[in-house]
Amino acid sequence: MPDWITSARPEGDERFRAGAALAVLDQVLAHDDVPAALLRARLALSAACACVQILGRHDGPNDLRDAVHLLRAGDRPGPAGIVFTQWLRAIDAPVSTHLPSDCLPSDMADRASDWQAEATGAPIDCATQVLHAALSAFPRQETAALILADATLARQLGWPHVVPLLAAGLTPSDLSQTGPELSAACHRALTGASIQAAGLAADLASRAARLRRVAPKLRARGAGRAVDRFLARDALSPSIALTDLMSDRAARRLCDRLVSLDAIREFSGRSSFRLYGL
Repeated sequence: MPDWITSARPEGDERFRAGAALAVLDQVLAHDDVPAALLRARLALSAACACVQILGRHDGPNDLRDAVHLLRAGDRPGPAGIVFTQWLRAIDAPVSTHLPSDCLPSDMADRASDWQAEATGAPIDCATQVLHAALSAFPRQETAALILADATLARQLGWPHVVPLLAAGLTPSDLSQTGPELSAACHRALTGASIQAAGLAADLASRAARLRRVAPKLRARGAGRAVDRFLARDALSPSIALTDLMSDRAARRLCDRLVSLDAIREFSGRSSFRLYGL
């Protein structure tokens, strides 16, 4: 990201900086070395953290990972896990289709197309207008409104999937604004979020390259497909997410082997119920 975008500028330059930052991020997202699905998942985690704080909760990234990635078939997530699940569902759905019903309340989903069709101007302006419309109609559905705004932005920019950007940069106070104040807040948020996303993409591209380099050293049956999952998911539990590929013991040994090769990390710091990812 060029210095003239990341450096502090007068307020009047915010619209230009936001557009420039998104243009650079657009190029980053198109780069073959960037694990796009993993980047979206990591951004979804950040967005979910911001949304649970709006709800008055204080769950951090590892709390949200536990709330979702340790679920087994039939388990129901708690409030924080529901928010994270909303974002994960949103990033998986192509923006050319309607967002899944578990991303948006049905009443909001019914009106989303009209709001998007009525929005005018540049992509950020359209996203801001849709965010305002959704929050005006559903003031307690901040997570869904932010998902819809990011989906609008992605559609306007020609991105195939939702890229979570707005939530991490908007405060509860910002979400209560209207008109020029909300527009300015969204432009500032997207400038900062695009800078952060580009940096994260570079870090994940480096980590993904490392994982791909060590992959030929793995001898476990199903190791190649396991590597593909690490390249697409924020985190996973070997005993839940890999046991369709290998035994529980083999899955845990594979993860320990990848950690020893500095190809993945263990996130929880626990001796059991561990979660691994890039």
